[in-house]
Amino acid sequence: MKLEFIDYLIITIYFVFVIGIGFLLKRQVKSANDFLMSNRNIPLWITSLAFISANLGAQEVLGMAANGAKYGLYTAHFYWLGAALAMIFLGVFMMPFYYGSKARSVPEYLKLRFDEKTRTFNALSFAAMTVFSSGVSLYALAMLMDVILGWNFDLSIWVAAAVVFVYIFMGGLTSAVYNEVLQFFLIVLGIAPLVFIGLYKVGGWEGIVANVQDYKLHMWKGLDDPSHNPMGVDAFSMVFGLGFVLAFGYWCTDFLVVQRAMISKNLSDAQRTPIIAAIPKILMPIIVILPGIIILALQNKFTGYELPINANGDTNYNMVLPILLQKLYPNGILGVGITALIASFMSGMAGNVTAFNTVFTFDIYQSHIKKNGSEKHYYYVGKIATVAGILISIMTAYVARGFNNIMDLLQLVFSFVNAPLFATFFLGMFWKKTTGHGAFWGLLAGTATATITHGLTVAEGKGGWIANTHEYFSGTSQAFNIAWISFLMCVFVTIVVSLFTKPKPEEELVGLVYSLTPKQTDKSKIWYKNPLWMGIVVLLVTLIFNIIFF
Repeated sequence: MKLEFIDYLIITIYFVFVIGIGFLLKRQVKSANDFLMSNRNIPLWITSLAFISANLGAQEVLGMAANGAKYGLYTAHFYWLGAALAMIFLGVFMMPFYYGSKARSVPEYLKLRFDEKTRTFNALSFAAMTVFSSGVSLYALAMLMDVILGWNFDLSIWVAAAVVFVYIFMGGLTSAVYNEVLQFFLIVLGIAPLVFIGLYKVGGWEGIVANVQDYKLHMWKGLDDPSHNPMGVDAFSMVFGLGFVLAFGYWCTDFLVVQRAMISKNLSDAQRTPIIAAIPKILMPIIVILPGIIILALQNKFTGYELPINANGDTNYNMVLPILLQKLYPNGILGVGITALIASFMSGMAGNVTAFNTVFTFDIYQSHIKKNGSEKHYYYVGKIATVAGILISIMTAYVARGFNNIMDLLQLVFSFVNAPLFATFFLGMFWKKTTGHGAFWGLLAGTATATITHGLTVAEGKGGWIANTHEYFSGTSQAFNIAWISFLMCVFVTIVVSLFTKPKPEEELVGLVYSLTPKQTDKSKIWYKNPLWMGIVVLLVTLIFNIIFF
């Protein structure tokens, strides 16, 4: 692929713009609260777009396109089953606890609800997960630069990481959030034309139906048995593993996205943030999944759209978007498309790094190293944590090279961390007798169970490092099943230990447990400002999509 001057100019303007935002906001960032929490003063429309953009990283844009080619329309379950309901639940039921408790992070909420050891366990596991996910974003961009621009893989990693570092180091979370809004529009504008050009070339939806295997054009048909669908899952692991455990575990407890709602101006905005974000979220399959299905149709009609083979001898599905950009975009538009992918990387990496530096500063450093430091002291600690997060991300970027589908890798990581964490939150928020000891040992048991299950099962040659007792059809199937197994183990251990240990007094749980928290009333009396009614509308639209593509 040969880029012209106009393409390089567009990419350069983008880099200058995002770094400029960091420098412009530098004057407003004077304390740890400003740097790490944006002083809880971000408007609703910004937090809503940042909420979805923080999740719209390179691993999603590249990974979901890869899933579209590998698994077909079953990938839409990540949105219409694995996102919408959980985002609505977060807004309606969980944000009052997060925002009302004045917690600065998800681990800090765990401290308030349970105890310090539960907070620390989650803080350490979350910190590890964020830098790993950030490294995946970094790998995705370096791979893109290597293939499309011919840049050296190692050089690409360091240059891209440096850009993210500069604008976060200067403007903190506020800089990341405003850049995420810019990146959201760039991703949509950069990838949408690719979808339209691809659809035109294959002959519209009718061309897709005629040139793509029928079993990849359904969502629910074939889920009666793992061998009847390309994803290799059954209805139970799809609905319970993805739709409940992984979905709620990610959207309701992952501080990366929850942080975007927590920095809202007030509770009403905090509740509406994830629900408003759910509206573009349920439409995102058009942008991120359809390209993977389009390339299948193009492969059947034309030559030159074949996906390469990676070093392990597997089809490299991560190359779906780079190949489509190379084949379908002319110069000029090509620059916009590449900038969109760069923006998706920036969004994902910046979101993870800003979540990491907040959790490290408040939940690890302040809790265990220096409890009574000044605001200025924690401000500098946050900056040091930013440097550390970037450097660790660079190291983890090389780990991602061994996977032919980065979404499979991420779902596996989520099944280890988010699945048992959601069990802890669910019990803690809705069962007032859940104890700190129960939460801690439940989390530990859930994570250990996920580790053992991975060691006893194999999917696409990965896992089974203890023994091969069962083989899954795909990495996605393995992740879904590990998720619900670790979730149930966490629930079981948490309940058993809680029954034999003393819970906190009820007066200490007001605002932290559903039954002891005053219910919110809709003062505006306007339905579209009521999170519950907004959520119902989004759910109805999602249900219609599921029926259409059954």
